[in-house]
Amino acid sequence: MAVTMTDAAAERVSAFLANRGKGVGLRLGVRTTGCSGLAYVLEFVDDLEDGDEVFETRGLKIIIDGKSLVYLNGTELDFVKEGLNEGFQFNNPNVKDECGCGESFTV
Repeated sequence: MAVTMTDAAAERVSAFLANRGKGVGLRLGVRTTGCSGLAYVLEFVDDLEDGDEVFETRGLKIIIDGKSLVYLNGTELDFVKEGLNEGFQFNNPNVKDECGCGESFTV
């Protein structure tokens, strides 16, 4: 399996990278937190680290550390605008439950 992104997410990430003026791609990860246990982490990557898995989709690189890959494998990153709100959305087939506020999840 792999990690992918929609056209809308790719356009947004490309714009962020262009504005930054540097970066090899976008890192997706998870950290322990919240009511349900895990939360998503997004950050731009300037240098790859040992153990990073790199997925190319729509001309962009998605970088995931080995520990996070088990939770993110098969995930699609989307960028959604709803009214005045906009943000990245994770379509993760591994999620079994989410907290009520939507900030954390469990697998």
